Amino acid sequence: MNTAALVSLPILLLLAVVSSVQAYDFFYFVLQWPGSYCDTKQSCCYPTSGKPAADFGIHGLWPNNNDGSYPSNCDPSSAFDKSKVRGLLSSLQSNWPTLACPSNDGTTFWAHEWEKHGTCAESVFNEYSYFKTALDLKSSLNLLQSLQSAGIKPDGGYYSLKSIKDAIEQGTGYTPYIECNVDESGNSQLYQVYLCVDSSGSQLIECPIFPRGKCNLQIEFPMF
Repeated sequence: MNTAALVSLPILLLLAVVSSVQAYDFFYFVLQWPGSYCDTKQSCCYPTSGKPAADFGIHGLWPNNNDGSYPSNCDPSSAFDKSKVRGLLSSLQSNWPTLACPSNDGTTFWAHEWEKHGTCAESVFNEYSYFKTALDLKSSLNLLQSLQSAGIKPDGGYYSLKSIKDAIEQGTGYTPYIECNVDESGNSQLYQVYLCVDSSGSQLIECPIFPRGKCNLQIEFPMF
């Protein structure tokens, strides 16, 4: 092998490593209302640890780009390893519960979130710190309290989309995106709340872009 080839080999290896680190601009931090997940035609199953609390649960911490695109499944070699989050399992069960059927312990859900989304932020997080960061973000927020303080309660009643957004913005300091789904009767209901986090995962920011979707002007906040 000539000298030029020897010099170029480390450079090619470096480029390969750099190219494997997927770039992104910010995170969506997505919180889900369990009553709306369950109040659908597909229904739900409680996890093996029991019925979750009547509170917003984490759906995910998703790297996203300012143009609305997002990376996914960035490192097939980094499969979810439950042993790496052993110290977080109790908190994950409480704050990041699965409602998918059949009833399970949440491992499949957490594996999906790490492998699809977390691996695209390995320049910032390892598996443990990815989940710990999301849990810490949730503990710094209390969406349910923000809504209840504005008289918006999960009682099956209907509330204006604007009042829900305003209450969350008042409580968090940032403008949320509200995702709706429909119940068995086709009524629009509060399903998920999106807030945005900077690319280091350290603080909330105003969202550079919101997902596409539509809610009615009045939406249901179902019981759980």
